[in-house]
This record gives sequence, C-alpha cells and structure tokens, in this order.
Amino acid sequence: MGTAERRETAGDGTAARQQAAPATRTSDTAGRRADGGPAREAAEVRAAYRPLWVEEPAKRRRLPDPVRTAAVRAVLIIAVTLIQAMVALLCTLAGSWLAFPMVISSVVSTIAATWAVLDVWVTRQVWNQRHGVVSTPSSTARALRRERRQARRAQRAAGRERARIRRRGGAGQLSHP
Repeated sequence: MGTAERRETAGDGTAARQQAAPATRTSDTAGRRADGGPAREAAEVRAAYRPLWVEEPAKRRRLPDPVRTAAVRAVLIIAVTLIQAMVALLCTLAGSWLAFPMVISSVVSTIAATWAVLDVWVTRQVWNQRHGVVSTPSSTARALRRERRQARRAQRAAGRERARIRRRGGAGQLSHP
C-alpha cells in the first residue's frame, strides 16, 4: 500500500486509509526519527509492503481464444485418459471384474485424446490462415525488394527520358540539320 497505513474504523468494520507522516530528521538525532523511534523501524515497515513478485512482460504472445479453448479441452481429456489407464492397471493387478471395462474405456479415451490433440493443431492452423501471422521479412527478402524497386525506378526514369525527347520533336537524332 505504499506509505499509507491500513486501519479498521470503529463501527461498520470498513477499512480506511491514513497517510503516514514523513520521517524528518534533526541534526542532533541522526539515525532516529523525529518521534523518537529508530530509523531501522521505518525500513522494516517499508520492507513489509514489498510486493511478492515483480511482473515481467510475457516472452511469447497469448494463444488466440479458439486455440486456447481447444488446448484446455485436450489437457482435460488427456488427464481423464491417464486416470482411467491407472485405474485399469490397478484393477488388473487386483484381479477385479472392473479391469476389462476400464481397459476398453481407456482405449476409447486414448482415441479421444488423440483426436483432441489433433483438434488443437487444426484449430491453430485454421486461425493462422484466417487471421494471418505477424512476420518480419528476412534481410534477403528486403534486399530483393530493394533491387526490384531500384529496377522499376530506373525503368520509369528511362521512360520519362524517352517521352521528353519525343515531346521536343527529336526522332532519336543527336543534332538537328
């Protein structure tokens, strides 16, 4: 909360903020606050309000909503499949009658989990195709575009020069007779 202190008001129990007075020092009380408390106490109070973590910017962009939805669905299906496989294994080891149905359901869940993972991949590809991908051109692509631009400029300049000569009435002659 910074320099504000939190205290509970009497009565309704709502919290109110009270601005803390800044610590002032005098020359004869170096190392002590004006109210007589040690300066170390102020540092401890500041340390108590330190944030638990510092947020950093994300290294990768967030997944689009449809892709994230498909990914969450796939993770849930895979988790259920793993639980079913473990129950099937334990039922088989225990010799329970439930072992056979659990093995069958684990096989079906494995097929569903594979389908869910493919759904994530297809959804991601479709989203990229519909919305495009932010890309930066490589240096070779940039150089090729620069060369083509220079060739087009030279071609236009030559065309303008030919048009200028035709306008002046010269038919490609160096001098008039």
